[in-house]
Amino acid sequence: MATRRITQETFDAVQFESQGTEYSCTADYKNIMSSSNWLIALTLLCFLQVLELLRTSVATKTPVEDNLRSFSEQCSLGFAQRHLAAQKDAYPTILSCCQAALEDQNALSSALPALSALTDGQPDLLDAQGQDFLLNALNTHQDDPMVSGLVVRVVRHCCLKNDQNRQDLVKAGLLSVLTRAITQHKTHPDVVKEASAALRVMTFDDDVRVPFGHAHDHAKMIVLEHSGLKVIIDAAKAHPQNTSVLSELCATLSRLAVRNEFCQDIVDLGGLNFMMSLLADSLECQELVKQVLSALRAIAGNDDVKDAIVNAGGVDLIVLAMNRHMANAHVCEQVCATLSVLALRKPNNCKVIMENGGAQAVLQAMKTHPGEAGVQVTISLVLHNCHKLRMIILGIITVLNPVKVFQRNI
Repeated sequence: MATRRITQETFDAVQFESQGTEYSCTADYKNIMSSSNWLIALTLLCFLQVLELLRTSVATKTPVEDNLRSFSEQCSLGFAQRHLAAQKDAYPTILSCCQAALEDQNALSSALPALSALTDGQPDLLDAQGQDFLLNALNTHQDDPMVSGLVVRVVRHCCLKNDQNRQDLVKAGLLSVLTRAITQHKTHPDVVKEASAALRVMTFDDDVRVPFGHAHDHAKMIVLEHSGLKVIIDAAKAHPQNTSVLSELCATLSRLAVRNEFCQDIVDLGGLNFMMSLLADSLECQELVKQVLSALRAIAGNDDVKDAIVNAGGVDLIVLAMNRHMANAHVCEQVCATLSVLALRKPNNCKVIMENGGAQAVLQAMKTHPGEAGVQVTISLVLHNCHKLRMIILGIITVLNPVKVFQRNI
């Protein structure tokens, strides 16, 4: 079927009369209309109209709430819209709207979603003025959970894959603001999720432009200077039934267990007992199971914590989780990774793994996910760290002659 193109005559006839605005055929519009997809072209043109109307409202000091809402909706359609807005210098306009609304809670609630939408996937847009605004907004409206959550979401967008923004905001005191937000609004799930996710982003090393990031330093600062472990664990205990909040908090906790003593601190704060109960009560929730396993794997880097997990019945629950979600490659990968850490340098733990059906579960995962590299690699780690299990699986492989990659890995 031939590709349809909108003609210049058709475009010239579209005057957007419903908005009382008329557009001439500028070079920008000609470039857009050269697209082979006329529907995408019209969508981008409508987005440019919204941006122009917003600029007009700002210039004439007329209400901007409706135009900001339309801008946010258009940005949510896809990255093409957000990228086009950035190319057309939408950031200064949106930031000025946010700055003007700083003292007005209602106006700020309309402006912040637009800034959040624009910076999603475009963290480089944030400048020094934007950083100052974000911190001022968090401090000015620290008692408002809705505004706090909206600002923290912008912070998270601006810190993903941008190490410089992370460093600048951390130096300006962001970590203290985020941990305070979690503590102050502990009963508000949206704020807890956003602030926890933002803390986790501060521990990322995902900016390829930076040879040496500050992920480890930021994680230590969160724990040592801002009591991050206690803040996260206390928040988790406040939402025992909210699986989405608990998943976020467990994911963040796993990013903070970067030192041997931090792993033990999590146990001492009751984090291990909480995670054991959480795993036992939430075996049906795949995402939560995956994040709890990730946290257990992280704290098991401490040899004493390995024993604590095993003594608390962790191996039985971990194997049960894999049997329950055997069809899910991500869960199987996390289970095998956790078992491999528990078995490392711990012969007694290997024995417990064997006694709790570890060999059968690992073999079943091997057969269920032959094409999943992550599962295959983590299973090979389990076999490498657990001698008895390796001997059993090797014997079965010799008889059944399954995937050759495992004969190499073993």
